Amino acid sequence: MDHLRSPRPSRSSRSRRRLALAVPVVLSLTASLGFLPAAASAAPGADTAQEAARTAGATDAPDLAYVVNTRTDHRTIASVQRAIAEADGRVVATYRKIGVIVVHSADPDFGQEIRRVRGVQSAGATRTAPLTAAGTTDQGTAETLTDAQAARTAEASRAAGASEPLEADQWDLRAIGADKAAQINPGSSRVTVAVIDTGVDDTHPDLAPNFSAAQSANCVGGKADTSEGAWRPYTADDYHGTHVAGEIAAARNGVGVAGVAPGVKVSSIKVSDPDNGLFYPENVVCAFMFAADHGVEITNNSYYVDPWLYNCMDDPDQRAIVDAVNRAQLYAQRKGTLHLASAGNSNHDLDSDAIVDDSSPDDSTPVTRTIDPHECFDVPTQLPGIVTVSATGVDKEKSYYSSYGKGVVDVAAPGGDGRYQIPDTPSKNGRILSTMPNNEYGWLQGTSMASPHAAGVAALLKSEHPWASPAQLQRLLKDQADNPGCPASYDQDGDGAEDAGCEGGERVNGFYGYGIVDALRAVK
Repeated sequence: MDHLRSPRPSRSSRSRRRLALAVPVVLSLTASLGFLPAAASAAPGADTAQEAARTAGATDAPDLAYVVNTRTDHRTIASVQRAIAEADGRVVATYRKIGVIVVHSADPDFGQEIRRVRGVQSAGATRTAPLTAAGTTDQGTAETLTDAQAARTAEASRAAGASEPLEADQWDLRAIGADKAAQINPGSSRVTVAVIDTGVDDTHPDLAPNFSAAQSANCVGGKADTSEGAWRPYTADDYHGTHVAGEIAAARNGVGVAGVAPGVKVSSIKVSDPDNGLFYPENVVCAFMFAADHGVEITNNSYYVDPWLYNCMDDPDQRAIVDAVNRAQLYAQRKGTLHLASAGNSNHDLDSDAIVDDSSPDDSTPVTRTIDPHECFDVPTQLPGIVTVSATGVDKEKSYYSSYGKGVVDVAAPGGDGRYQIPDTPSKNGRILSTMPNNEYGWLQGTSMASPHAAGVAALLKSEHPWASPAQLQRLLKDQADNPGCPASYDQDGDGAEDAGCEGGERVNGFYGYGIVDALRAVK
């Protein structure tokens, strides 16, 4: 799926504003950024949720989901909850610590009505299509490891003295010194990285030794379900989260592959909708809150929050999405959790003056719009305090699909490039090899794969510096990174035209941020 940061095999996110780490965040957003002219930001129409509900028919209208953001005192929350009921809304979950209420309503005027209620700071629909079952969405085709490839790779791994049978195909580990780092410090079992994603198959032999069930849940619908196995993928086609988990913490146990930090714990917080696979805001709010309240040190976020690739602050629905998710992720930061997120796979310059977005909303009919990425935000990637990660290939060049931007990208990490950067490995596959459901292995590429590599290095740093705060940990992550600097030319397809423009110097630039993460430096 496009909202996941691993593109399909045939396809290819001015300075980033650092918002004050305070709630209510919507006030700091509007004060520091202002609003874009309507024609240059949100999709046409005054209220996309209202229009969707009206289109569905007012006499028997289906539900829409909303986030209602308020002050955090008990009196205000109770008053708003009463107003929600009076406006024909039903409370699904209330996150009192951050003042976010998840609501369902079939009333097409609910959003407008609740925004007029005293104590409501922002409110809006989290989707543009009703809460009805949709057909399953193709997530893109992974390349599964064949038996012949596995045998050839295992022989090469034995010859190289590698501990894992498939390690010879893991060029990404060697690119950041993770193979050598594991010999010094594989990471502490007291550190947990939560994979906020499509679920993790914790029965996989490479993941079972390091899996933390106590820190796992299903957050679909906006309320955490911690029943046994609720965190697992729906089907084998929901492989994204399992692949990400293996990149972070696949055990060095003589089976399959190894993760960047094979000694740390990994947990699963599932947020993908069962009907269409989308990552709706209320699910992600629940995930950040659950991670924070269950002692998770690091989260990996290889997705963007649906249905908008970019959320514009002059649209009331999109503004409420930014507000709600930001409140949750800031709460987690204050509780000691560092978040890492993928930069995106659109080869967009997130520091440019304008970006054409023709994919939003992705739960109904997309409308082509031109947005300013300084006013319309990729969530959670562009939220304050989150480490944004771009992707590189085996040659340590920016992957052809990876979004970038000076002041936006913090660090880079291997995400794979099967088109222009081909490694000299047994399978000669430029993608990333990792775990798949049902005890299998496969290749994927994308900034989805870059972010967990950086999360693994962050976990190693947290193991070395257990008292480091999220801000300190981010500083350490940037300090150990190795920056190759902007390339003299970035003409990947050889047609004589630059495929992307890198701005900045050797210390920090738009392609790599502060540099490519280095696991060996992290443990030294």
